[in-house]
Amino acid sequence: MAVTVTADDERAEGARPLADDVPGPRSWQRAFGDLRQGWRQRSLWGYLGWQDIKQRYRRSVLGPLWITISMAVIATAMGILYGALFQEDLATFLPYVAVGLLIWNFISGCILEGSEVFIANEGLIRFLPAPLSLHVYRLVWRQTLFFLHNLAVWVILMIIFPHPLGWQTLIALPAFAVLVANGGWIAILTGIIATRFRDIPPIIASVTQLVFFMTPIVWSYERLVANPAVAERARIAELNPALHFVEILREPMLGDPIVLRHWYVVGVITVVGWVAALVCLRNYRARVAYWV
Repeated sequence: MAVTVTADDERAEGARPLADDVPGPRSWQRAFGDLRQGWRQRSLWGYLGWQDIKQRYRRSVLGPLWITISMAVIATAMGILYGALFQEDLATFLPYVAVGLLIWNFISGCILEGSEVFIANEGLIRFLPAPLSLHVYRLVWRQTLFFLHNLAVWVILMIIFPHPLGWQTLIALPAFAVLVANGGWIAILTGIIATRFRDIPPIIASVTQLVFFMTPIVWSYERLVANPAVAERARIAELNPALHFVEILREPMLGDPIVLRHWYVVGVITVVGWVAALVCLRNYRARVAYWV
C-alpha cells in the first residue's frame, strides 16, 4: 500500500525539532541563556536585594543607616589607631583607610557571600524554576547597595579633609563597574564549586581574612615603596590581586594620580575569571540543584 506524503505533512515534519537542535545540559547556549534570563528578571532580584537589607535591620530605629554608622566608627577607629602607630598625617591617612575599607567591604562581601550564594538559596533553587544567575545578580546588587550607603562616609571625609578631586574622580565609575563585574564571576565560580565541596566556604573565609592584612588598607604601600630600606621587599605586595582592585577605585576617589599598571592587572584577571566562570557554568549548571 502506497503512502502519500502531502505538502502539509512535509511542513509539519520540518517544524518538528530534531534531537540535534536541542541544546544539551552542557552547552554554551544554555550558559549564556541563564545569564540573559537572570538579567531580564532584574525587577525581581532588585526587589529581593533591597528586602535583604530591610530584613537585616527590621524593627531597628535607624534601619539601614546602621550600615553607614558602623562603617564610619570602624574607619575612624582604625584610621586614628594605625595613623598613630605609623606616624601618619591624619588628614590624609584617615580618608585613605576609610576608602580602603569601603572598597574592601564590597570585595570581601562578594567573595564570602558568593561562595555560599547557591547554598543559601537552596529552597529557591530546588522549587523555583529560575536561572542560577538570578541569585548572583541579587548578591551583587545587595553589595552595591551596601557600598552606596557607605559612600556617605567618603562624602563627609572629603568635606572635613578636602582632597584635590578633579576629572579623574569620574574614573571611579568605570572602576566600580569593573569591581561589580568581578563580583559576578567570583560568585558564579566559587558558588558552584562550593555546592559540590562544602569545605570551600570556610577555606575562602580564612584566606579572605589573611588577604585583608596583606592588602594596603590600614597601611600605606606607597610609603613602604618610598623607603629604600624595604622598597624591594615591599613590591612583593603587588603579587596580591586585591591590591590592584582596591587601588583602581581608591586613586580616583582620593584624587591621586591614576596608575595604569593596576588597570592592566585587573583587566587580565577579569577576562580570565569570566572565562573560568563561564566554563564552570556551562559544565555544572544543571548539577547545582542536585548538589545543594
